[in-house]
Amino acid sequence: MENIIKDIDIIAPDQAQACDFKTTVEEDTGKSKKLYIESYGCQMNFSDSEIVASIMKDNGFDTTSDYEQADVIFLNTCSIREKAELTVRKRLSQFNAIKKHKPEMTIGVLGCMAERLKDKLLEEEKIVDVVVGPDAYRDLPNLVSSAEDGQKGVNTFLSREETYADIAPVRLNSNGISAFISIMRGCDNMCSFCVVPFTRGRERSRDPHSIVKEAQDLFEKGYKEVTLLGQNVDSYKWSPEENNKARLNKKEEEVSTVVNFANLLEMVAKVSPQLRVRFSTSHPKDITDEVLYTMKAYDNICKYIHLPVQSGNSRVLELMNRTYDREWYLNRVQAIREILGEECGISSDMIAGFCTETEEEHQDTLTIMDIVKYDFSYMFYYSERPGTLAAKKFEDDIPLETKKRRLAEIIEKQAAISLERNKMDIGKVQEILVEGTSKRSEEQLKGRNSANKVVIIPNTGIQPGTYVKVKITDCSSATLFGELVS
Repeated sequence: MENIIKDIDIIAPDQAQACDFKTTVEEDTGKSKKLYIESYGCQMNFSDSEIVASIMKDNGFDTTSDYEQADVIFLNTCSIREKAELTVRKRLSQFNAIKKHKPEMTIGVLGCMAERLKDKLLEEEKIVDVVVGPDAYRDLPNLVSSAEDGQKGVNTFLSREETYADIAPVRLNSNGISAFISIMRGCDNMCSFCVVPFTRGRERSRDPHSIVKEAQDLFEKGYKEVTLLGQNVDSYKWSPEENNKARLNKKEEEVSTVVNFANLLEMVAKVSPQLRVRFSTSHPKDITDEVLYTMKAYDNICKYIHLPVQSGNSRVLELMNRTYDREWYLNRVQAIREILGEECGISSDMIAGFCTETEEEHQDTLTIMDIVKYDFSYMFYYSERPGTLAAKKFEDDIPLETKKRRLAEIIEKQAAISLERNKMDIGKVQEILVEGTSKRSEEQLKGRNSANKVVIIPNTGIQPGTYVKVKITDCSSATLFGELVS
């Protein structure tokens, strides 16, 4: 996340994509206490950390990048993969070692892991002071205050209404280029491998006018790109009935018709042609041609879709309860290519070695990669998550060595396809949004094109947040290289 928190790379040797990990930056506005947040997992978690920081800021806290200086430490957690939970547990042991010398420090676990392991963390292991689920962040100041008085607290209530629409997230990064806007919370899909429906609750969509207002405010403050976030953005839906509920206690602009995701996407795109719009994540069962035609109609809606397939085999997809089959998925990809063209970026999530997966079914995943030609993917081997439908119904019967070998084959194929896709860009002129200097050299700048690919160009003093035309001259499997076009 490029606003309240800074990136720290974590390398997982057995996974193609490690759990993202980011921390708060330093802010000193003279408040009496310091807050440190580590965030793990998805963009929704990073967006939630901005909300948490805003709530705590209104209650006397500045943020810090040094946890040893913090009065309160929060770990905003992920339960999607076992590695993320193991990492959090290791960090908790480190923080508790510090607390032995600083007993007044408050340690809290937030997010999905808090929802799943509240009793274990608070009562059995007694390694935290506060445990708060994703829908209870408004209660954090009270729980922290109680913890300071020696009373441990927990609130993991799952709401059917909470969207935090009235809270302005704290965005601390000085470049002020990109920001997340949460448009909905929760998930109604019951994928058998996933804990999200149990840790984040049911789907509820945020008032569209509050979303547009947030986008407008960000643009007026100099931001050049927003990403609309939801577990499944394509199921976004706001109706007159929901509008009436929201207006009982607030003066909101009236909505007279149903607003779906395509409508919302258009509303945000109209804020300004100079404001790029991205979104994540799309579910293959829900993405519509209407959304694709809306993307086509507006140049500032980025031509990139994250469309997780998980498996290329229909039987495995059924076991995963993905509610689509291989044919349906390929139909959606064909629609993307026909409406938005071959240059539209498509990325995916893939799970190797799901329960009972055969070698032939694994090959189906490899062949669907050949057909779709993903620009990049997030790739993992299956790890059983307690409480999920898969853990209750299926045996995790694929040997770890087999999972790792299948994952390695997926990674190898994706690297080759990514290189092939990137080579197609060589010689083309593309518009990129400059984000800052490259991690490798101060003499280079990095930016992203519409298809969400990183582009490296020479540093000629161009300021971050500037749109520039670039001719692509070279590439690797992960990066494009270019030169400025005068």
